[in-house]
Amino acid sequence: MRIGKIKIGKKLIGEGSPCFIIAEAGVNHNGSLKLAKELIDVAKEAGADVVKFQTWITEEIITKTAPKAEYQNETTGKEESQYEMLKKLELSQKDFRALKRYADKKRIIFLSTPDEQKSADFLFKLGVPAFKVGSGELTNLPYLAHIAKKKKPIILSTGMGDLAEVKLAVGTIKKAGNSNIILLHCTTSYPCPLKEVNLKAMLTLKKEFGLLVGYSDHTLGIVAPVMAVALGAQVLEKHFTLDKDLPGPDHKASLGPDELKEMIKAVRIAEKALGDGIKKPSRTEEKNKEVVRKSIVAKTDISKGVLITEKMLIMKRPSTGIQPKYLNKVLGRKAKRNIKKDTLIRFEQIQ
Repeated sequence: MRIGKIKIGKKLIGEGSPCFIIAEAGVNHNGSLKLAKELIDVAKEAGADVVKFQTWITEEIITKTAPKAEYQNETTGKEESQYEMLKKLELSQKDFRALKRYADKKRIIFLSTPDEQKSADFLFKLGVPAFKVGSGELTNLPYLAHIAKKKKPIILSTGMGDLAEVKLAVGTIKKAGNSNIILLHCTTSYPCPLKEVNLKAMLTLKKEFGLLVGYSDHTLGIVAPVMAVALGAQVLEKHFTLDKDLPGPDHKASLGPDELKEMIKAVRIAEKALGDGIKKPSRTEEKNKEVVRKSIVAKTDISKGVLITEKMLIMKRPSTGIQPKYLNKVLGRKAKRNIKKDTLIRFEQIQ
């Protein structure tokens, strides 16, 4: 089944197009507009298609008593509540307007994941070309319906979900009149152990839903994302930071600036290596055919009038004579003239 393409900004996503790479700045700005702009610079320099943040109103997404995730306790301490942590990381709408203008100036697509309806409405008015939905909202069906009605392409992460939950989410979005969906396989663990990545699940999503698929990565390093592209990911999302030693929940599980650049370079190399899937000799291979393939060669001197048998022949390089696949057209025929040992057999030499 051939799956169509989806356009986000000026980029086409789908078969035959380069992988759409989202540099996930997330909350790694630490609540600073200045750091957020520096993250945009890093994403642009690295060659990402998109720089993406996260937009929320803390009071709209979390109760004051909600616990932190284990990894958040490890990176930010247990004394501060999740509410307090998010409040410190929250950027204002004014900040996001400034970031959108800055990204436009830098000619990189600006996206931000809204974590509740008010922020989704704000980003829609801001003019984002698509919505990225985080894994935490996979089962938030009213929210998915709300976003779907805005008729923007939806990139949906599926971390923590099973196939039945993804089916409900996709069905909800389609029922709201939106079929421009890209599903991202994801393992919501920070950092995610390689043994829990399960990249083949991305192929299951593609087969089950007939949608464009990709991978949102939370592993350390770049092995898993490059493998995902080799398996056919059409969208790739990866967290990055200015400095892994900065305080905050996500820095340690993110790529540094040089690593982000290295990942994108490796992805583009992998895409070149994948090719177009047509089995045919490459341009450089064509030059080597003559040297590497073999021809039918006289193993002994063959006298004129002698009936040629298999014992008189051997297959040797180069391939400028009769190809071995035509051996049966040589056997049992007589030599028209003397044929010297270790010379190529020609059709004009036999009758």
